[in-house]
Amino acid sequence: MPAMYDEHVAWYPLIDPVEDHAEEAALYLELLGPARTGADPTLLELGCGGGNNAWFLKAAFRCTLSDLSPAMLGVSRAQNPDCEHVEGDMTALRLGRTFDAVFAQDALCYLQTEAQLAAMVATVAAHLAPEGVALLAPDDLVETWCPGTEALAADRGDRSLRGIEWSWDPDPSDGLTRTDYALALRQGDQVQVVHDTHIEGLFSRDSWRRVLAQAGLAARVVPWSLEAGYSGELFVARWA
Repeated sequence: MPAMYDEHVAWYPLIDPVEDHAEEAALYLELLGPARTGADPTLLELGCGGGNNAWFLKAAFRCTLSDLSPAMLGVSRAQNPDCEHVEGDMTALRLGRTFDAVFAQDALCYLQTEAQLAAMVATVAAHLAPEGVALLAPDDLVETWCPGTEALAADRGDRSLRGIEWSWDPDPSDGLTRTDYALALRQGDQVQVVHDTHIEGLFSRDSWRRVLAQAGLAARVVPWSLEAGYSGELFVARWA
């Protein structure tokens, strides 16, 4: 498991501040609007991480948040104590109940094979109510991914972070990309420098559509862009 989701998890709110998610969460709420038909609509998030999206989504849904990392669930619980939290792998989770909405975003990038992608979609199908809406928002597709670097900087109390996020592709033929983080973490007058590597999977638009269709879900592709400069495509799926 990447170090930022485990031994360095206390720094996650500086690496990925909740306030940076306001614009994209507004988009997700708009797309999930058809799932809000009852008096108490429910949402299951797969791979909730630190709970940044849930911070906004819980205004419209009663949220159940799942993640593979116990440490990240701890971050989310601190931020969203009013939400149910469940430890579990998005490729195998089975809660025995359905939800008006099923949502997954950043954690989708850690699916590395089409078999894992299909297992995740099976989890979505197992938890999606008959009239429900599934929203799957991968960071990138084969058609949209490009290498790049991004500077990171944040300050909170006596903690400060400076670093670089570098996304690149060592082997364009294997369907995997690599993101390296070089982070300087300062608390008081003590500084540590850490390197964290994330291996991430890429799937084509057609692969996503095929796997969703095989699970009985009809999906539409929605292009998106944010004022911060990020853009891509996501999938809104319902029972066919």
